[in-house]
Parts: sequence; C-alpha cells; structure tokens
Amino acid sequence: MSFHWNDKEPIYLQLKDMVRNMILAGELTEGESLPSVRQVAMDYKLNPLTVSKSWQLLVDEGLVEKRRGLGMFVQTGAKAQLKTAEQAVFLDEVWPNILQKVEHLNLNTQELIQSLEHLGRKQ
Repeated sequence: MSFHWNDKEPIYLQLKDMVRNMILAGELTEGESLPSVRQVAMDYKLNPLTVSKSWQLLVDEGLVEKRRGLGMFVQTGAKAQLKTAEQAVFLDEVWPNILQKVEHLNLNTQELIQSLEHLGRKQ
C-alpha cells in the first residue's frame, strides 16, 4: 500500500479520510477489523500517536468501535451513515458551486448530457 500525503492537511485527518473512503468504497466492510495502530504506523512510516488520533476520530464519528483486547472494527451501518453524510455535503456545498460554474459558462442541459454520455463511452 502506498499513499502520498499532502502538506495542506494534517496527516491524521488524511488517514481518517482514507479510511472513510475505504468504507464508502466497500474496501472495508461492516464488522471488519481495521489494521492495528502499530501495523499502519509501520506501513506508512507514521508515528503511532498519529494513527491513534485518526482511529479515535473514527470512533468519535461512530464509524468504528473499539473492542477491548480485539482492536477496532467498522460499525454496522457505517457505510450508510457515511453515504448519507457525503450526499448532504455534496448537495449543500459542492453542487451549488457546480451549478454556478455551469451558469457562468452558459452551458445548457443538452451540452451537459452529451458530455456525460461521452464520458460514459470512454469508460
């Protein structure tokens, strides 16, 4: 596993977001254990406290649960919870910016649909 950290955000937040994305993508499933703090620290050459901080944020968000003596596990319903939250962010924050850009560029619905169809054919 390789990951490139950016300098714009603390690593513990980037790691938390990486795990959130893995849950959303189904790479980590409900009930599945997260790698240990030590393992992640070794794999990514991070301070274990950085990893612990990320894991604690995931617990605080209700996405992960601690099982004493067993480790951290993805909570039941975590993917649905994340999906709902991400949809709200998209509709409230991202989509209005996209609409504004569409208006500024004077794009019409037909042009946008054709663009989507073209992108779909590329994949």
